[in-house]
Amino acid sequence: MNTGKLNNAVKEYNRINITSGVEEADPHRLIQMLMQGALEKIAIAKGYIERSDIANKGVHISWAISIIEGLRSSLNMEQGGDMAQNLEDMYEYMIRKLLQANIDNNISTLDEVSSLLQTIKSAWDEIPGLLEQQGASQESIPATGDKV
Repeated sequence: MNTGKLNNAVKEYNRINITSGVEEADPHRLIQMLMQGALEKIAIAKGYIERSDIANKGVHISWAISIIEGLRSSLNMEQGGDMAQNLEDMYEYMIRKLLQANIDNNISTLDEVSSLLQTIKSAWDEIPGLLEQQGASQESIPATGDKV
């Protein structure tokens, strides 16, 4: 089979799979998907640094920055209080570190951002279970709704 056609088929499958996942996702799941997407883009950028593919590294770091900026802009500062402010500060820090990693081709900086984002994602992933234990619904997640 032609590898070019196979790669195109895989890309199309991924695009359709992501689109259908987004259409069916609640706000909590969308945030999970965004965090996972940023982690994937950072991992891909790391691979490009290792292969000295600077152009593609930059594309994926920029994509990760855009995702994290989306997470930052979705924070509801009024309802989220100190937690939302702490997340905003952390997201801004991650963006600065990603910009620096892009300039320096620094894998350890990418690892630092991945670790921070994974920590936030792990906490976010626990919310549905905690709500279930408390008998609450997904809609009662603090600082979610139109903005997370």
